[in-house]
Amino acid sequence: MNEPKAAHSRSGKTGPVRKTKGEAPKKSRKKKNSRLFFRNWPSWTFGGGCLLTILLYVFLFYYFFVGPSSFRWRAMYGEADYPEGFEVHGIDVSHYQGTIDWERLRNANIKAFPVRFVFIKATEGLSLIDENFNQNFYEARRNSIVRGAYHFFVPDYDAAAQARFFLKQVHLEPGDLPPVLDVEKIGNLTPARLQKAVKQWLDIVEKECGVKPILYTGYKFKLDYLNTPEFESYPYWIAHYYVEKLSYKGEWKFWQHTDCGRVDGIRGYVDCNIFNGSIRELNELTIPEEAGEVVF
Repeated sequence: MNEPKAAHSRSGKTGPVRKTKGEAPKKSRKKKNSRLFFRNWPSWTFGGGCLLTILLYVFLFYYFFVGPSSFRWRAMYGEADYPEGFEVHGIDVSHYQGTIDWERLRNANIKAFPVRFVFIKATEGLSLIDENFNQNFYEARRNSIVRGAYHFFVPDYDAAAQARFFLKQVHLEPGDLPPVLDVEKIGNLTPARLQKAVKQWLDIVEKECGVKPILYTGYKFKLDYLNTPEFESYPYWIAHYYVEKLSYKGEWKFWQHTDCGRVDGIRGYVDCNIFNGSIRELNELTIPEEAGEVVF
């Protein structure tokens, strides 16, 4: 049974609460006031606001993920695009590709061209070693595929320590591609501090290896953060997806043109790349014989 709640009177006595005729509960007043508030808005503002929200979402989604200046975009278009006019094709792999059938990969083709080179993830930050690096690095050489090793740069960690960590783990030999620095994030650094850190890594590794490292980054990231003169002398490996032709005006050596390639010997998607030159020029880019084995 619902009894009326007791209320305290000024005299201290209690009695049933009596509602005055016509008096509305406070919640009803609030709802009524809010309805009156929105009624004062023009009717077109609701439709306009929804339309603007949708347009903003579409713009941001396109800008950061789909547009030709976007950096990373997981495959959603189905078939990969392969640029015309290039004969030297390759891939880059990490533990994400799982166990690779290297014998099948050795005989695989990309657009009727053999897989000539492979970049292999080696290290990241200060302590992470890719779990498949040693196996992949060994198998690439055993199957006569030109190989390279890359370090994923973590901007908030000390650049010199990252360089020493990479050099400790990677043993390059004549015929291997120069070491690669993969720069994709700015972290908590300013552009100037990022540039200083990246240059420090490159200088340390170049001094030890005797060759200029390859600098990997995205088209837009390069323009925004690493488009200064001190980086122009490094071989540039550019990530730029879903465009038939590169818009970048500077010199470049490698183009990672898709992340949804399919190659025999690898399950699932793999990043596909082309080299901007002939197979002779690719071999000329590798560590020369007279350098001997680069061991640290």
